[in-house]
This record gives sequence, C-alpha cells and structure tokens, in this order.
Amino acid sequence: MGAADIVPGVSGGTIAFITGIYEELITSIQSVSWRTLVTLKEQGVAAAWHSINGTFLLTLFSGILFSVFTLAKLISYLLVAYPEMLWSFFFGLVLASVWHLSQQVKIWRLINVLPIIVGVAVAWSLGNASFVEVEATTLNVFFAGCLAICAMILPGISGSFILLLLGMYSFILDAVKTLDVSVLAVFAGGCVVGLLSIANVLAWAFKRFHDYTLLVLTGFMIGALNKVWPWKETVSFRLNSHGEQVPLLQNNVFPGQYEILTGHSAYFGWAIVSLVCGIVVVLLLEQLGRTKSA
Repeated sequence: MGAADIVPGVSGGTIAFITGIYEELITSIQSVSWRTLVTLKEQGVAAAWHSINGTFLLTLFSGILFSVFTLAKLISYLLVAYPEMLWSFFFGLVLASVWHLSQQVKIWRLINVLPIIVGVAVAWSLGNASFVEVEATTLNVFFAGCLAICAMILPGISGSFILLLLGMYSFILDAVKTLDVSVLAVFAGGCVVGLLSIANVLAWAFKRFHDYTLLVLTGFMIGALNKVWPWKETVSFRLNSHGEQVPLLQNNVFPGQYEILTGHSAYFGWAIVSLVCGIVVVLLLEQLGRTKSA
C-alpha cells in the first residue's frame, strides 16, 4: 500500500482490496473512537488494544510508513527513468483488480450498472481535473493530509494524485525525503482526522449497502485506468514549487502515436511484460488470500 500511494494515480486502497483486508481495515479504523478511551480506563490496555484490532493496524501502518520512507526515492526515479514500464505495471494491477473486486459482489442485477457508472464518472472527473497551486501553509498542509488520506483509502482514487491537484505533491515528497518533522507532523495530523472520518462513512456504507458500495468502488477503479495509461502526450506544462517544468495537461495516446509525437520509444514489448506482471501479482495475491482463508 505504501509503494502504491507514492505513485500519483494509484491507490493504496486498491492493494488493500487485492489482499482481502479492505473491509477489516475500514472496520478496524472505524473502531478507534472515544469509546476506546473508556475501555482503556475501565478494562485496561489489553482490552482497549483488542477492541481496535491494534496488532493489525500497527502492522499495516508500520508497513506503509516503512515502504514510503524506503521507496520514495526509487519510485521517483522510476517515474522519470522508466515511466512506460512502471505505469504499465500499475495498469495491469488496477485492471486485474477490477475483475477481482467485481467477484466480491453477491448479487448481479441490471441496476448494478448505475453505481458503477457513478464511480467511473467521479474517478474520471478527478483524473481530468485542473491543477491548482495551493500555498504550503500549515493549515493547507493539514487539509491536504485530510483529503489525501480519504483518497488513499478509496480504491482507484490516489492520495498522491490529490496532492498533485493541490500542487502539494513535490512539497510533501521533499518533506519525506528530508525528514522535515514539522511538515510531516502537520500532514500526519490531517491524515488522522481524514482517516477516521472516511472510515466511519465507509463502515456505515458497507453495513447498509454492501454490494452497491463495492460497485461504486469498482467504478472508481475503472475510472482510474484513464490516469494510469502508460503513453501520454503532454499538452501543457507548469512550474512546480522548485521552479521546475512538469506536465500539467496530458492526453492518452496509442504507443505508435506516442513515438511519433515524443520521438521516444514506447517500449511496447517491455510495457506488455510489465502489464502481465501486474496482473500476475493480483492473481497470486488473490490465490494466497484464498489459501489462508481455507
């Protein structure tokens, strides 16, 4: 999940669904509330820890943080040096995840198409939204954390991409690389508030409208395929917070068009290999999940 969250356009929530821990994750986060303090006071640390599924949450978020801090530089390098292969891998990952997620729906009916369309429309709209450059004040960093974590927990909507839309991606990534504690503390505070909020909403939705919630999330992931398409034509550029020229608006193109428009190789063969690897990873994780459940 940590590795996926670093890449703009890929959601850690997608990985949670692939590995079969999504609903447990939502339920565990939602259980963290003022009642936890009451349990701690009346029954002790062990009971409070058990009530929030503490071992699960600690293990998961430790893994996410470890991955973010160890892979930030590698992912940044791959995005620049081998973008076609990296995006192809994630395209395969998301594509196979759509199939995997659709298998979780208990009853298929014609009306199921409607929530999928809603999910696709939301994710597609976000993927084509205009970028803004928000000043990196303490309050803006806090709210950026709230929004990014909400997107991170939703399959198909990337927290990193939300940061890109806000013009905060480079700023936060630099803070991670340089271990800027003051910035990271404010951002983490926003993440905690946003995470508890979205978890309660999703827990309620899964309890009341399980299949429809899954269908909307499936739509999110289908819509996200637009964002992770490997070959893009850059229409316009913008200057980031460091004064560097980075892509602003991009259009998806076919590999042959990509080579003509950019003068660069599409690396089509390697991209297909990477895409297949992404699909295989999903299938292996799904098989592992079934084996453990059995």
